[in-house]
Amino acid sequence: MYEPIRSKSVHRMADDAQTTYPHRSREEELDIQLAGHLAALLAVTDELGETEAGELIARQVARLRGAPPARHAGLSGSSAQELHRRAHALAGRALVVAASRADTAAAILAAGRMDAHTAALAGDTPLVAAP
Repeated sequence: MYEPIRSKSVHRMADDAQTTYPHRSREEELDIQLAGHLAALLAVTDELGETEAGELIARQVARLRGAPPARHAGLSGSSAQELHRRAHALAGRALVVAASRADTAAAILAAGRMDAHTAALAGDTPLVAAP
Protein backbone atom coordinates (compact mmCIF):
# COMPACT_ATOMS: atom_id res chain seq x y z
CA MET A 1 0.00 0.00 0.00
CA TYR A 2 2.78 2.50 0.94
CA GLU A 3 6.05 2.79 -0.86
CA PRO A 4 9.19 2.69 1.32
CA ILE A 5 11.16 5.94 1.78
CA ARG A 6 14.17 5.84 -0.50
CA SER A 7 15.68 9.28 0.09
CA LYS A 8 17.26 10.77 3.16
CA SER A 9 14.94 12.63 5.52
CA VAL A 10 14.95 16.42 5.34
CA HIS A 11 14.15 16.63 9.04
CA ARG A 12 16.79 16.80 11.74
CA MET A 13 16.80 15.97 15.39
CA ALA A 14 16.74 18.90 17.81
CA ASP A 15 20.19 17.98 19.13
CA ASP A 16 21.73 18.33 15.67
CA ALA A 17 20.76 22.00 15.48
CA GLN A 18 22.67 22.75 18.70
CA THR A 19 26.00 21.83 17.14
CA THR A 20 25.61 23.54 13.77
CA TYR A 21 24.64 27.06 14.91
CA PRO A 22 26.64 29.25 17.28
CA HIS A 23 24.71 30.25 20.37
CA ARG A 24 25.32 33.17 22.68
CA SER A 25 25.40 32.89 26.43
CA ARG A 26 22.97 34.77 28.64
CA GLU A 27 25.74 37.22 29.58
CA GLU A 28 26.48 37.96 25.93
CA GLU A 29 22.79 38.55 25.23
CA LEU A 30 22.55 40.92 28.20
CA ASP A 31 25.67 42.78 27.03
CA ILE A 32 24.08 43.27 23.62
CA GLN A 33 20.81 44.43 25.17
CA LEU A 34 22.52 46.84 27.57
CA ALA A 35 24.70 48.30 24.83
CA GLY A 36 21.59 48.85 22.71
CA HIS A 37 19.70 50.66 25.47
CA LEU A 38 22.72 52.81 26.28
CA ALA A 39 23.27 53.63 22.59
CA ALA A 40 19.65 54.77 22.30
CA LEU A 41 20.08 56.83 25.48
CA LEU A 42 23.24 58.32 23.97
CA ALA A 43 21.32 59.45 20.88
CA VAL A 44 18.71 61.25 22.99
CA THR A 45 21.39 62.69 25.28
CA ASP A 46 23.27 64.06 22.27
CA GLU A 47 20.06 65.59 20.94
CA LEU A 48 19.53 67.30 24.30
CA GLY A 49 23.06 68.71 24.02
CA GLU A 50 24.36 67.13 27.22
CA THR A 51 27.95 66.51 26.12
CA GLU A 52 29.45 65.47 29.47
CA ALA A 53 26.74 62.88 30.10
CA GLY A 54 27.05 61.77 26.48
CA GLU A 55 30.74 61.07 26.92
CA LEU A 56 30.07 58.95 30.02
CA ILE A 57 27.44 56.94 28.17
CA ALA A 58 29.68 56.57 25.10
CA ARG A 59 32.46 55.14 27.29
CA GLN A 60 30.09 52.47 28.64
CA VAL A 61 28.84 51.58 25.15
CA ALA A 62 32.44 51.29 23.91
CA ARG A 63 33.29 49.03 26.86
CA LEU A 64 30.36 46.73 26.12
CA ARG A 65 30.74 46.63 22.34
CA GLY A 66 34.51 46.83 22.13
CA ALA A 67 34.28 49.79 19.74
CA PRO A 68 33.22 53.42 20.05
CA PRO A 69 29.53 54.04 19.32
CA ALA A 70 28.19 55.94 16.36
CA ARG A 71 27.05 59.33 17.57
CA HIS A 72 23.60 60.76 16.81
CA ALA A 73 23.66 62.90 13.68
CA GLY A 74 20.04 63.96 13.11
CA LEU A 75 17.44 65.73 15.18
CA SER A 76 13.99 64.30 15.85
CA GLY A 77 12.33 67.68 16.33
CA SER A 78 10.79 66.57 19.63
CA SER A 79 10.35 68.97 22.52
CA ALA A 80 12.80 68.95 25.42
CA GLN A 81 10.08 67.50 27.68
CA GLU A 82 9.49 64.59 25.31
CA LEU A 83 13.24 63.97 24.95
CA HIS A 84 13.64 63.91 28.74
CA ARG A 85 10.74 61.45 29.05
CA ARG A 86 12.26 59.21 26.38
CA ALA A 87 15.71 59.41 27.98
CA HIS A 88 14.24 58.58 31.40
CA ALA A 89 12.53 55.49 29.99
CA LEU A 90 15.70 54.36 28.17
CA ALA A 91 17.80 54.88 31.29
CA GLY A 92 15.27 52.80 33.24
CA ARG A 93 15.55 49.95 30.74
CA ALA A 94 19.34 50.15 30.88
CA LEU A 95 19.20 50.07 34.68
CA VAL A 96 17.09 46.89 34.68
CA VAL A 97 19.47 45.10 32.30
CA ALA A 98 22.57 46.38 34.13
CA ALA A 99 21.17 45.13 37.42
CA SER A 100 20.37 41.71 35.97
CA ARG A 101 23.92 41.32 34.65
CA ALA A 102 25.43 42.82 37.84
CA ASP A 103 27.19 45.65 35.98
CA THR A 104 27.66 48.21 38.73
CA ALA A 105 29.22 50.93 36.56
CA ALA A 106 26.39 50.86 34.02
CA ALA A 107 23.75 50.65 36.76
CA ILE A 108 25.15 53.71 38.54
CA LEU A 109 25.30 55.62 35.26
CA ALA A 110 21.73 54.67 34.33
CA ALA A 111 20.39 55.57 37.78
CA GLY A 112 22.18 58.91 37.61
CA ARG A 113 20.70 59.64 34.20
CA MET A 114 17.23 58.74 35.47
CA ASP A 115 17.70 61.22 38.33
CA ALA A 116 18.92 63.91 35.94
CA HIS A 117 15.96 63.49 33.60
CA THR A 118 13.49 63.36 36.50
CA ALA A 119 14.94 66.63 37.77
CA ALA A 120 14.74 68.17 34.29
CA LEU A 121 11.09 67.14 33.97
CA ALA A 122 10.32 68.62 37.37
CA GLY A 123 12.03 71.88 36.41
CA ASP A 124 14.92 71.48 38.85
CA THR A 125 18.55 71.96 37.91
CA PRO A 126 19.68 68.84 36.04
CA LEU A 127 22.22 66.65 37.77
CA VAL A 128 25.39 65.36 36.17
CA ALA A 129 26.16 61.66 36.55
CA ALA A 130 29.36 60.61 38.31
CA PRO A 131 32.06 58.98 36.14
